Amino acid sequence: MGPRILITGATGFIGSRVAAAAAAASAPEPARVRLMVRRPPDPGATGECETALGDLRDPASLRRACEGVDVLIHCASAIGGDAETARAVNDEGTRALVDAAVRAGVTRIVALSTASVHGRGPFRAAAPGSLPLAPVSATSRTRAAGERHVMDAGGTVLRPHLVYGTGDRQLMPGLVRLLAALPGPLDGGTSLHSLTDVDSLARALLGAALSPRTRPGPYYVDHPEPVPVGQLLTAAENLLTHRTGTARGPAVDIPTARALLAGHPFAQHHLDMLATDHWFADDRPWREFGCEPGPGFEHGFARHLPWYRALFADA
Repeated sequence: MGPRILITGATGFIGSRVAAAAAAASAPEPARVRLMVRRPPDPGATGECETALGDLRDPASLRRACEGVDVLIHCASAIGGDAETARAVNDEGTRALVDAAVRAGVTRIVALSTASVHGRGPFRAAAPGSLPLAPVSATSRTRAAGERHVMDAGGTVLRPHLVYGTGDRQLMPGLVRLLAALPGPLDGGTSLHSLTDVDSLARALLGAALSPRTRPGPYYVDHPEPVPVGQLLTAAENLLTHRTGTARGPAVDIPTARALLAGHPFAQHHLDMLATDHWFADDRPWREFGCEPGPGFEHGFARHLPWYRALFADA
């Protein structure tokens, strides 16, 4: 039999796709997949995968979940909540999980992180090892701390920038919310952004866990071609107008948008990101993990468009 893989965050946006990819993997041998979940799943919801109840704030449950495991893929995190929860889950919880994995004899640890650990750009074709850690939020600060626990144990960290696709409740919903607060489309300028679709990221996480070429330390995981901000905003604008069916006013540039939305912290956060390059260049995942980066944004987004339209139709 193949390796026994434990996946945390297995019911989340990205972790669920990793779980599906792992359950379907057959080369060289089928993997045995264990999903760590915080509550018992519905019957049949996890297919043939084994489940283990566990919570990153409960070290005893982590020790039980790691028993007999060969490979750990850590996708669980707290995003956007209060600082104490972020610390308990992303920092202390990751440390407890890594400790449990090491004690259980896990031979490889791969963790999902974020390029936000570097803070705000401009980052233009930023190469691995070229940027300092400069997180600006409780989420990114604690995820940077969690990274350190993984790498101190010889593990591998994957840092995507923006992730889109079926199940996305952050990127495109956030952009649509921003645009809905403006009288017309947003002219974001000329910045470039790294994106990946959720399925490509899931394959990269699984590939990092299984490939003999994976190295310890951090990787950026994004499609090789950066996306112009206008293309990203057009996709979000089309979702908004498809939902509302109403005409929009003239385009609004970023300085005007800042003034119009001065009282909306969520909007300022998005505008800060959109206004500057966030482009990370790292071809190692696609050379070393035995997987492909998938289609570029235009074709990749089209595959997920029906799901997004259904999401916003119900909003």
